[in-house]
Amino acid sequence: MKNKSKKKPKESNKITLTPKMERFCLNFVKLNNATQAAVEAGYSPKTAYAIAAENLKKPVIIDRITQLRQKTEDATVMGVLERKQRLSEIGRAKLTDFMEMGQDGTWCNIGPESKSAGAVQEITSRTEYDDDSAKSTIHTKVKLHDPVKAIDLLNKMDKIYADNTGTQVNIDNRKVEILVISENAKQLTAQILDGVRTDKT
Repeated sequence: MKNKSKKKPKESNKITLTPKMERFCLNFVKLNNATQAAVEAGYSPKTAYAIAAENLKKPVIIDRITQLRQKTEDATVMGVLERKQRLSEIGRAKLTDFMEMGQDGTWCNIGPESKSAGAVQEITSRTEYDDDSAKSTIHTKVKLHDPVKAIDLLNKMDKIYADNTGTQVNIDNRKVEILVISENAKQLTAQILDGVRTDKT
């Protein structure tokens, strides 16, 4: 009986990420400079350029850099929900949210914790003094972002508006778009705009 020799399992060619490679990836994403990233990771400054070029050819490092960049982007870029929340904040804000009435008149009360603070576009103030310069009055003006534009953007994000399938005409040099529903209605509208009378007009 022949002795069957056990075949040795093939060694994996997959390169694992070493701690130094991980530091290289982290620094590359942070600095966007491969040579400097290699130096910061602990490679010799003399060979940093060559090692950096070699590292950037390794699939495991490319994958890790892509992963890190994705994480960074996810943390810094506003998602759809956050964008909608911000636009909703602008759409709902009112000047009365930031103004309070006191014995001395109306005054402004705005801080980071204020309701709808993200809706504020601009704050300006000026100080007026009486004739003797003994008493001063501060006048504060608050300007909010346009709520109509915010609502418009929310409608577009939710695809509330009808598709642009209408007919555009110029009336008194103003472009007007007429939205029609059916194909028959489109044809009838086109005839009316061309001045053609039909039995339905």
